[in-house]
Amino acid sequence: MKFKIFLLFVGAIILGCQKENTEEVLDPYVLRRPDYFPEITYPISGNQISKSGFELGKKLFNDPILSLDNSIACSNCHVKAVAFTDPQHNPSVGIFEREGSRNSPMIANMAFQPEFLWDGGITHLDFVPIFAIENEKEMAETAESVVRKLNASPIYPTLFKKTFPSLDTITAPYMLKALSQYMLLLVSDQSKYDQFLRGEANLSSEETAGLTLFKAKCASCHSGALFTNYAFLDNGLDVTHKDIGRALISARAEDTGKFKVPSLRNILLTAPYMHDGRFKTINEAIDHYRFHVKDTPNLDTRLKTNGKPGISLTDEEVENLVSFLKTLTDYKFISNPIF
Repeated sequence: MKFKIFLLFVGAIILGCQKENTEEVLDPYVLRRPDYFPEITYPISGNQISKSGFELGKKLFNDPILSLDNSIACSNCHVKAVAFTDPQHNPSVGIFEREGSRNSPMIANMAFQPEFLWDGGITHLDFVPIFAIENEKEMAETAESVVRKLNASPIYPTLFKKTFPSLDTITAPYMLKALSQYMLLLVSDQSKYDQFLRGEANLSSEETAGLTLFKAKCASCHSGALFTNYAFLDNGLDVTHKDIGRALISARAEDTGKFKVPSLRNILLTAPYMHDGRFKTINEAIDHYRFHVKDTPNLDTRLKTNGKPGISLTDEEVENLVSFLKTLTDYKFISNPIF
C-alpha cells in the first residue's frame, strides 16, 4: 500500500513538471508578425527562411569580403549594440575613410517596410545591400566581383550549398537572399512599450504623460506600431539642400528636401539623428522642432503652430516625452545572442 502511495506521489510530481514545461518554445528562425504590427511586405514565399540561411546571411553581414579592399562589413555601419546603426559618424564613413552624405538607418523590422533608405529609392529588401556594396562612398565593390570572391572562398560554396541545395555556383541573387534572411529576422518588439501594449507592464506617470503628449504632437507622422507613417516629408532642416532627398527618386521639385519619416523604435540608441546625423542627442533633435524649424517651401504643414514653424513644448513636456521615448528601447533586441 505504501509503495502504491509512493508511486502516485512520484507520478504527481512528474505530471506537475510536465505541465510546467509545456510552454511553447518558439523557433527563433521563423518570421512572426506581432498582432499589432503592420502586415509583412516581403515576399517570403520566394525566400523561405532557414537556420542555415539566417546564419549564412549573418556571416555575410559581418564579413568585409563584401567591400573592395576587404576592410568594411555591413556591421561596421550597422552596429548591433545600438540597434544596427552607426554611433561613431555623422554622416557614416565608408571605404578609404570616404565620408558619405547620409546617416546609417536602423536595421530592424525590415520585413514590414514598403520602402527603404532615406529617399525610398529601393522597394525590395533584397536590393538594399547592393546599394551599399556598389556605392563608391561605402563599399565601392561590384556584385560581380563579390560573387567571384565568394566562389573562390574555401568556406562559402559549402555554406551556400547547404542553404540552397539546387545551387551549383554562388550567384548575386542568392547572396542577396541570404542577407535578406538575416535582416528579416531582426524584429524589435520586446521594449517596455511592447510589454505595455500586451498588458505585461505599466508605464510610470511621466511615461504616461509623455505618451499622451506624443499622441497629440508627434503621432500624426510617427504613427502605428513602428512609429512611422512611411511618408516623405520636409521637416524644416534647411532652406537650401545639399541633398535633395526624395526628389532624387521622383524628379519632382515638390519632393526637394523630403526624407522618409524614420521609425522611433530604439530611438534613444540610434543617435546621431536626422538623415545626415546632424544632431548628436535626442534633446538637440527635439529642440529643432521647438525652436529651429525653417519655413521651407515644402515644409510639412503639421510642423506649424498658429501659422508659425515649430511645435510648442515646455521643458517639462520635453522631459515627459523623453521618458516615453525611452520605453521604446528594446534591450532584448540588442542583446539577442542569435543576432
